[in-house]
Amino acid sequence: MRSGTSKGTAARLFGYLGDQKIRLTVVAVSIVLYVILSIWNPMYSAVVVDHLWENIQAAKNSGQVFAVTWERTGAELARLALQYFLAWLFYYLQVYLMASVAETMILKMRRQIAAKLNRLPLRFFDRNKAGEILSHVTSDLDKISEVMQTGLLKLITALGTIIGSLAVMFYYSAALTALFLVFMAVCMGITKIVSERNLKYASEQQETIGALTGLAEEYYNGRNVIKAFRHEAESIRDIQQAAEQVRIANQKTGFLTNCVNPLIRLLTRMSHVVIALIAGRAMLEGRMTVGVVQAFFQYINQTGEPMTEASYMINSLQTAFASAARTFQLLDEEEERPDPAVPADIGRAKGEISFSHISFGYEPERLLMKDISFTARPGQKIAIVGSTGAGKTTLVNLLMRFYEVSGGQIRLDGVSTAQMSRKGLRENFGMVLQDTWLFGGTVAENIAYGRPDAPREEIIGAARAAKADYFIRTMPQGYDTIVDHEAANLSAGQKQLLTIARVFLADPPVIILDEATSSVDTRTEAEIGKAMKLLMTGRTSFVIAHRLSTIRDADLILYMEHGNILEQGNHKELLKKNGRYAALYYSQFA
Repeated sequence: MRSGTSKGTAARLFGYLGDQKIRLTVVAVSIVLYVILSIWNPMYSAVVVDHLWENIQAAKNSGQVFAVTWERTGAELARLALQYFLAWLFYYLQVYLMASVAETMILKMRRQIAAKLNRLPLRFFDRNKAGEILSHVTSDLDKISEVMQTGLLKLITALGTIIGSLAVMFYYSAALTALFLVFMAVCMGITKIVSERNLKYASEQQETIGALTGLAEEYYNGRNVIKAFRHEAESIRDIQQAAEQVRIANQKTGFLTNCVNPLIRLLTRMSHVVIALIAGRAMLEGRMTVGVVQAFFQYINQTGEPMTEASYMINSLQTAFASAARTFQLLDEEEERPDPAVPADIGRAKGEISFSHISFGYEPERLLMKDISFTARPGQKIAIVGSTGAGKTTLVNLLMRFYEVSGGQIRLDGVSTAQMSRKGLRENFGMVLQDTWLFGGTVAENIAYGRPDAPREEIIGAARAAKADYFIRTMPQGYDTIVDHEAANLSAGQKQLLTIARVFLADPPVIILDEATSSVDTRTEAEIGKAMKLLMTGRTSFVIAHRLSTIRDADLILYMEHGNILEQGNHKELLKKNGRYAALYYSQFA
């Protein structure tokens, strides 16, 4: 990351703090008061120590017993203790409020990312692994939060304390302060070298974590396939290699981040030894008092330790900026085409759908579909067939506006779907996909996903229509049984039946079935077929099927190859043509 990019990332990151001005003002005031007290307390301690030393000397010379009274340094000691207490109080206040500021900022970023993910086109999720996306809202934001809560606060406090302490140190002894600064200059040089390398390694660290998360998520979801094809050893090797990359990146970043502290602390301690020898001689010669020497060493600690922390926090800030840059990269991804300002509203559609000279490509320069045209009348059953990769699912995705067409128009009841809001369009569709998906919740809540306010009797009615009521009642709590998205206690066929019941309950005017019965047995498929026939009565339906026996009664069959419709017509018409569809059909029933 270039310095200019770092500055831009930092400016954009701090821009999120604009709505927390009151809390930031209190934090700023607390920092100022804490720094002032941190600088003033050692100066005042010098006065107290010198007075205390004078009283001790006077008592010794007069032969009296030394005692601290309110009049004899007692009040001064109490005042010093109060000042140290106030310094702690202001430090506590700034830390408490800054934690709130940081978490509020991170919450805002999480909400933006959540909203952004809903606006991203399907192609973004096609080219990015789920684990890598999850790392943006977990490890990246956690790193930013950690640095904003502690690192930034310590850095600002350290800079203020260093500047003020050096000013007082020059007042006490310019020579000793100059000697101390020579040691600190070496420390800062080392810090600069380390921070530049650490930024590079921090970016690598976050990238390797994202890759490992994505791989783990992929292998976890595909664990059954991995076991079935006996690829356990290979998957373990891949995970180990990804984990090794994370280890190497973490090792580099951790070493550079942590090794600089002991080195700088060693140099600081060496400066203490040299300065102590010189200050001791000055004290013996009467050029410095005991109080001033102890105050000077307080300032050395207040300057040296913050310099050590500053070097550490600068490296941590570099890591946070790398995480912020990755987060902003996600937020800057190209979004879906926005809905029209005044979208067309057709209410509940009648179900007439027309494709007019549609062209589409995942990449603009490489078209998959060219000049696709057909019309589905209300209540018709449209079957889409063809070999794997022919473009059947892509055709449905265009209909749902998961992808935008490159040319032509898709109309619903004569209205271009591009003129409608996605919400308004998709309210008219119900989908049953080949890959089932259940959400964390009860069985009833999963069926009612499309109609959360549906009464229980309608949910049960939809389950009966989908032939799911019987097996649901055999579950431990029936419709109130808790399932998650894995639904390990359900068979693939049972999960499919629940998703079919979900569409029954939604009762949309247009239905899309993408191999909806692929996971059920022949008997269940026949029963679902009867229910589907009843469901599709009076509704437009699109059926993607590999088993042609299920779509012989379709009003229109579209035979696709390589993204294009080569033949269309009903079953009898296509058999008479004796073309591609007929060859496919006879190959299944030879």
